Amino acid sequence: MTWGTELWDQFENLDKHTQWGIDFLERYSKFVKERLEIEQTYAKQLRNLVKKYCPKRSKDDEPRFSSCVSFYSILNELNDYAGQREVVAEEMGHKVYGELMRYSQDLKSERKQHLQEGRKAQQYLDQCWKQMDNSKKKFERECKEAEKSQISYDRLDNDINATKSEVEKAKSQLYLRTHSADESKNEYAAQLQNFNGEQWKHFNVAIPQIFKNLQDMDERRTVKLGETYRSFADVERRVVPIISKCLEGMVTAAKAVDQRKDSAIVVESFKSGFEPPGDYPFEDYSQNLSRTGSDNTISTPKNEGGVKPDPKHSISKTAKNKLWLFGKKPKAPSLEDFSHLPPEQRRKRLQARIDELSKELQKEVDQRDALNKMKDVYEKNPQMGDPQSLQPKISETMCNMEKLRSEIHKNESWLSEVEGKVSTRGDRRPSADVNHHAPHGRESPEGSYTDVPNQEHRSPPHQPDPRQAHQPDEFDDEFDDDDPLPVIGHCKALYSFNGTAQQSQ
Repeated sequence: MTWGTELWDQFENLDKHTQWGIDFLERYSKFVKERLEIEQTYAKQLRNLVKKYCPKRSKDDEPRFSSCVSFYSILNELNDYAGQREVVAEEMGHKVYGELMRYSQDLKSERKQHLQEGRKAQQYLDQCWKQMDNSKKKFERECKEAEKSQISYDRLDNDINATKSEVEKAKSQLYLRTHSADESKNEYAAQLQNFNGEQWKHFNVAIPQIFKNLQDMDERRTVKLGETYRSFADVERRVVPIISKCLEGMVTAAKAVDQRKDSAIVVESFKSGFEPPGDYPFEDYSQNLSRTGSDNTISTPKNEGGVKPDPKHSISKTAKNKLWLFGKKPKAPSLEDFSHLPPEQRRKRLQARIDELSKELQKEVDQRDALNKMKDVYEKNPQMGDPQSLQPKISETMCNMEKLRSEIHKNESWLSEVEGKVSTRGDRRPSADVNHHAPHGRESPEGSYTDVPNQEHRSPPHQPDPRQAHQPDEFDDEFDDDDPLPVIGHCKALYSFNGTAQQSQ
């Protein structure tokens, strides 16, 4: 069915329908625009969400727990997902909204052209009709005038009193009016024939062609809408595989959560390397009491092995300070040798620093070798460069290497120290008589080490003084470590030294 034959008299309705079609197209364009704006906002909010929950610490401070690593993997996948939403918005703007806006402008121009052609054809037909109608009215007037002349002539011709001249004049007037009527009739017939021909062409050729063009335009608009509907869905469908990979990555990250691995990391992160404290001995404060009667007798458990209680085992500030192992650890400033850390943590930090310094040293070594090779090339081929120009850089590299080696040696010494302590503490027996002796290999205030047994102050087992039983050791507040430290090195005297001579002075 074609508009040109079925709707030949519906020009105004077709004008309204084609305008509605363009309005509907623009309405759909507005819908696509708002949809892509939603996608853009959604993608932006997702990226902001990822940014908000991404760690702001350095990689060294990143938690290594599988649950944390998996969560950060999920954030990365969500960030990629947000990127796909941006792709959807971008392609909707380019392939759907942009295409619709360009097509809408073309459609408006085409519709305007077809409607102008229809109006021109209608105006030409109206003009032909007006010319035909004018000729018809003229023919009608001329016929009426001829009839009047005929009546006047007949009246005078039958009047016996009329003169001959009056009759001749009426006859001549009748002839003129009859001739004019004949001419008007011929003109009216010609105009009528012309109008009928133009009207036939108008309704059988011009209007059908114009309406056919309007129909084709409207059908193309409908097809275009269907194509953009499909493009609207295809834009989303093209990113579905990538979005599925993002979701699969999230599932993979979820499966990577390992509770046993996380528990092991907790042990690795917080293990101090200390041994649990031994039993505290019984401290008898009743030995100075009089025992005059049985009711005043206070039974005291006998100390096994014949070892007397040591007053130093009283719960002093030193012992209390060690209870941080089971409570809140006191704050300590960060030291270069990490001595503020527990042994195990100190060992790991020192080892990590040694590894890092070793990598830096290797880089400097590689740079030195490269500079030396370049210098050899310059010496063999002076035209390529001056060998002496590389000497400052070589010297700087050598200086850096020496500094790094010194740092590595220093950290290795600290590492040997802490490894020796951990090994010795692992073999320690938590007995009561250990604390009676001064520690071997304790670092002196001057930074040297001593390993001479006869210079250590040893107190033989003795009966505690009742007057001092309730007084804490005056050195408890000065030193926090009552445990014996391991021997981490030996010193050799450069000069002969006589201890007895020193004491005699």
